[in-house]
Amino acid sequence: MTGSTTRAAPLESTVSGVVGDSPQRPDGTLKVKGEFAYSSDMWHDEMLWGATLRSPHPHARIRAIDTGPALAVSGVYAVLTHEDVPVNIYGLEHPDQPVLAENVVRYQGEPVAIVAADHPETARRAAARVRVDYEVLDPVTDAEAAMRPDAPVLHPTHPDGNVVRHVRIRHGEEDPAADVVVRGEYTVGMQDQAFLGPESGMAVPAEDGGVDLFIATQWLHADQRQVAHALNLPEEKVRLHLAGVGGAFGAREDLSMQIHACLLALRTGKPVKIVYGREESFFGHVHRHPAVLRYEHGATREGDLVYVKAEIILDGGAYASTTSAVTGNAATLGAGPYRIPNVRIDCYGVYTNNPPCGAMRGFGAVQACFAYESQLDKLAETLGMHPVDVRIRNALTEGSVMPTGQIVDSAAPVAELLALVRNRPMPAVPTGPRDLRELPGGVSNTTHGEGVVRGVGYGVGIKNVGFSEGFDDYSTARVRMAVIGGEPVVSVHTAAAEVGQGLVTLQAQIARTELGVQRVVIQPSDTSVGSAGSSSASRQSYVTGGAVKAACEEVREAVLQLAATRFGVAAVGLAGGKVVSDSQEVLADLVEVLGADTVERTVEWRHRPTHPVDPLTGQGFAHVQYAFAAHRAVVDVDVELGLVRVVELACAQDVGRAMNPDAVVGQIQGGSAQGLGLAVMEEIQVVDGVVRNPSFTDYLIPTVLDMPPMPIDVLERADPHAPYGLRGVGEPPTLSSTPAIVAAIRAATGIALTRVPVRPEHIVG
Repeated sequence: MTGSTTRAAPLESTVSGVVGDSPQRPDGTLKVKGEFAYSSDMWHDEMLWGATLRSPHPHARIRAIDTGPALAVSGVYAVLTHEDVPVNIYGLEHPDQPVLAENVVRYQGEPVAIVAADHPETARRAAARVRVDYEVLDPVTDAEAAMRPDAPVLHPTHPDGNVVRHVRIRHGEEDPAADVVVRGEYTVGMQDQAFLGPESGMAVPAEDGGVDLFIATQWLHADQRQVAHALNLPEEKVRLHLAGVGGAFGAREDLSMQIHACLLALRTGKPVKIVYGREESFFGHVHRHPAVLRYEHGATREGDLVYVKAEIILDGGAYASTTSAVTGNAATLGAGPYRIPNVRIDCYGVYTNNPPCGAMRGFGAVQACFAYESQLDKLAETLGMHPVDVRIRNALTEGSVMPTGQIVDSAAPVAELLALVRNRPMPAVPTGPRDLRELPGGVSNTTHGEGVVRGVGYGVGIKNVGFSEGFDDYSTARVRMAVIGGEPVVSVHTAAAEVGQGLVTLQAQIARTELGVQRVVIQPSDTSVGSAGSSSASRQSYVTGGAVKAACEEVREAVLQLAATRFGVAAVGLAGGKVVSDSQEVLADLVEVLGADTVERTVEWRHRPTHPVDPLTGQGFAHVQYAFAAHRAVVDVDVELGLVRVVELACAQDVGRAMNPDAVVGQIQGGSAQGLGLAVMEEIQVVDGVVRNPSFTDYLIPTVLDMPPMPIDVLERADPHAPYGLRGVGEPPTLSSTPAIVAAIRAATGIALTRVPVRPEHIVG
């Protein structure tokens, strides 16, 4: 096919920077200047545009679909329904979702038909003309009601009715006695990932009958597997290329328009591009699971935790997505970063007719953290203890036993993190006239400080790193060293998705560290190299970093052997582009050693294995690594108007090894911002299965004006099992920031707030 495609170019990093430095990002300047090519910027000659018709109903039976009016629109090339899909089912973990709805729709926004036309507006107008005869059904929108035996079953072939997964944790005694008991029921709303770049991609038909898909995603090979299955093509004929990604946070793990674009491209024989608008994006991806959590904690009068009992119900929405894994995380991490000898947790992930829910930063641990941290505050108040003291008294340490029976076998400085945030100086209390920008409500001039009360709160959380419960978690890296333009150049090729987290920078840092070569080229990610897994679960630095490190080590050994053979002297290392001998004398430049040769190695690297938990007791080595963060929040609350301003959000986090210190701080800030959003503003409003606020006008996210100063303490307590001792960074601060902020609001108001996000009516209603 003739034409040209805008696609990612190799990113060459010529600035210095090894592990432990903070070099400039190779894509940073392009993004700041607006010159970076995102997936929505792609273009191809003879390109068509795709559009999707979505169900307006959360639950309905499809009686008939008439595509005739759409096909009659001038400029339309194809209109497809479920009858045109070779294999009409897909799913990230469980194949339970149709590519295009067949017989029934299970949530508002479910795709029913797709259109390809020569102009995006033509495609949208044609999609709106597809006539669908619906028999509207009563939606099942309450997760607890969906679990009842008499509830309508949304997926008749599922063996457990509407329960996607039930995880039981049974550890210690069944019914221990305690001096003090506190109970609470907590609710977490549905949060959106709110990435900046809506879903987009382009499919280009190939001469071999296959298709090339240029896509913004988190997991190229998982997409490839699902797309190939739906198209009934061998995987080698479905080639995926990572396009520029405008953020992800879990929402791009599932498919959106990938199969749709490929179907239209193969039907029309032309490239097809699909770009969602913001409103469609709200319907086009999964969200954070809303949850109801019931907890009971028992303790001694001195404050030692004796037991925890919990029931956690996660609303998974219409399709499974990652609900099974999210349920596993919420259950296995549901007791928090504490030593508790007796634990009984039941966690349920449930089908409903609400929007599908799946991965979002924190992945089940966020919901549990809000509940158990609220319980610790309630326990501290009952015992008359400082909330930090009761946490430190029960904090996990290295060698502690988790409720799953797994021993924490690397650093767990929970008490140290808590002490760091508590001991930080408090922000000054303003005196005299107040600047409106520093008051709740800001320049809206609603508050002048008369009813403003300050509060302080704390939170700490535990998050797993990497895929868990026996998942074969690995990454593949191909590293090549050659002489180009008279100097040694290293090329690194993986399928890892750069979604804004800075992985392209880190891969170059690792290559420089291991090979001593300045010029490093990071090749565009695609499926021509083995899988790198998903850019999620805070895993890429660990797993893809480990793969790049291992591949570099093999290249280094090969180069040293080449040098030893050519010069007849034992070569033992590389330093600054030189080959050195036992006596540390310089043998030769790498240019001289390599000559015209190219040294290349491909490595598939795995961390130590995890295992599925026992289905009856939840016991097992479930997680490869644990990560911890703590926050102290200082807030001002106008108790008369219900307005909140976060004054300061201090954080302390153990990162194992700060591979890129500036990037580490950025990740902590970003995760904390999303936790702040969940605490006081972010929620998708769903009423009877219908989304009421699918726009950034009505779905609020923190802006620069909402984010407070963030003093940050970064601890480096190396994990001996991880490459360079590193520990995943991106998710833990999302956990503990939310309960810390809510605790501070409670301290200011004296109100037992049990739901996030906290709204003004919760404070003054």
